[in-house]
Amino acid sequence: MERAQCKALIEAILFLKEEPVKAEQLAKFLESSPDEVRTLVKELQEELASQQRGLRIFEIAGGYQMGSAPELAPYIEKALGEKESDSLSPAALETLAIIAYKQPLTRVEIEAVRGVRCEHVLDQLLKRKLICVCGRKEGPGRPLLYKTTPDFLKFFGLKSLEELPPLEQ
Repeated sequence: MERAQCKALIEAILFLKEEPVKAEQLAKFLESSPDEVRTLVKELQEELASQQRGLRIFEIAGGYQMGSAPELAPYIEKALGEKESDSLSPAALETLAIIAYKQPLTRVEIEAVRGVRCEHVLDQLLKRKLICVCGRKEGPGRPLLYKTTPDFLKFFGLKSLEELPPLEQ
């Protein structure tokens, strides 16, 4: 398959998939190597940006996903009549940050950092699939342990947890 056809196929797959697609998966489709796929995706990213197109390819949650250009977000929201319904409350953001930086941890450990109860917030984050239960802590009562999910990475546009900004002391 020639280079232009490979890039067109990558673009079509990413356009149709709702979830991020790993380089290894794309390599299987193209009968190529993951490194070659990464090179082709990088070229596609540069082409879309340089042509000021409405779509971009983002590296998110360990894979690639197509989405609208970030600078177009206010116009798209207005055109589609969408409000910031996807936004999180300050309490949810605070709880999510604690989990992201200290995971895995229990509800009691989260509440010790926040200083307030957080069952309701944890329920909201679980429903949105931004966090999940990842086991139980050894000890009295064996409380549930929480950690972030790949949807957390997608929601914040992160490749991995290593992209979280460093905590200030």
